[in-house]
Amino acid sequence: MSHLQQSFSVRFEYNVFFTEKLFNTTNPLLADFFAQQASETRKKILFVIDSGVVATHPDLLSDIKTYFAQYADLVDLIPDLIVIPGGEISKNEPALVDQLVDAVDRYGVDRHSYMIALGGGSVLDMVGFAAAISHRGIRHIRIPTTVLSQNDSGVGVKNSVNYRGKKNFLGTFVPPVAVFNDSDFLTTLDDRDWRSGISEAIKVALIKDVAFFGWIESNAEALAARDMTSMQYLVHRCAQMHLEHIASGDPFEMGSSRPLDFGHWSAHKLEQLTNFELRHGEAVAIGIALDSLYSQQIGWLTDADTTRILTTLRTLGFSLYQPMLDANNSEGILKGLSEFREHLGGQLTIMLLQGIGKGVEVHEIDADRVRRSIATLKEQEQSVQLV
Repeated sequence: MSHLQQSFSVRFEYNVFFTEKLFNTTNPLLADFFAQQASETRKKILFVIDSGVVATHPDLLSDIKTYFAQYADLVDLIPDLIVIPGGEISKNEPALVDQLVDAVDRYGVDRHSYMIALGGGSVLDMVGFAAAISHRGIRHIRIPTTVLSQNDSGVGVKNSVNYRGKKNFLGTFVPPVAVFNDSDFLTTLDDRDWRSGISEAIKVALIKDVAFFGWIESNAEALAARDMTSMQYLVHRCAQMHLEHIASGDPFEMGSSRPLDFGHWSAHKLEQLTNFELRHGEAVAIGIALDSLYSQQIGWLTDADTTRILTTLRTLGFSLYQPMLDANNSEGILKGLSEFREHLGGQLTIMLLQGIGKGVEVHEIDADRVRRSIATLKEQEQSVQLV
């Protein structure tokens, strides 16, 4: 008997840029990026844009065309700027993936050209997936336009669509070639979307950085009041921590652990149970509260720290109870545990807290304790509403 053994590694490298008014003709950042890309042939750029962003930035399409008209000697902008629905619908509708693959074929977008996704996290997920499966991988660039996508999903390496009623059932691990965070897009977010992304910063702070959580706690009122300076710091620090985590651990999730998904096992299921009427970040806030209370029940998290976490979330404006948590004696939400395990493969791995800034993984969750945590959230929510 004999065998051949193969082993190799592939290096990935990309930058996350922070700027304002990316498509202003006086801002050279994007043009400089393309000028620095070594190439023997001219590259095409296919834009895919979130319709919600177009609605709040009515000059966006013309601004993009004007910007790239200055650099016609550098790249070829495909004049058909594709506008697709934003939000979770973009990940639920297979026809949208087909539309992008068709555009790649129709406009001759090759593997060394670029597909640029501009929008919220769902649009970035779907466009990244379409880019990854076209020609076995077209270079994709992300321009996130929400807090959630600028500080979390948009700076990572995952792309996906929903399938068979399951969130992110189809997907790829393909890093972008660059990410451009333009804080000007945050100014037009509604309050729900502004708030929603903050939950991901709380999540990463709770499991990794007690000082960052303290900063969020101290600045919760300013963040809730839409202070841009505070938000810019939060986005930058949270994105930095995500990049550090990706570089230091298991970037393509080959194991059964997703430590950055604290509070997510229930959040993903809650999104589905509410037909995605609940924003991802809103569901994550509830999931953080649920798992914090669970950590308190097993004696890992002090009463004082648990109160700090729940108070900070409420100061930011999050509701920490949703009726679907109680549906069918909580059996619906508890199905999220098995689906979370299936999505990861291997054994169930859930992150809990042994203190603020200290996340610890466990492999078993007690259903009765989950139900008691839900009951506590419901009771507290009713008390808050009575005040």
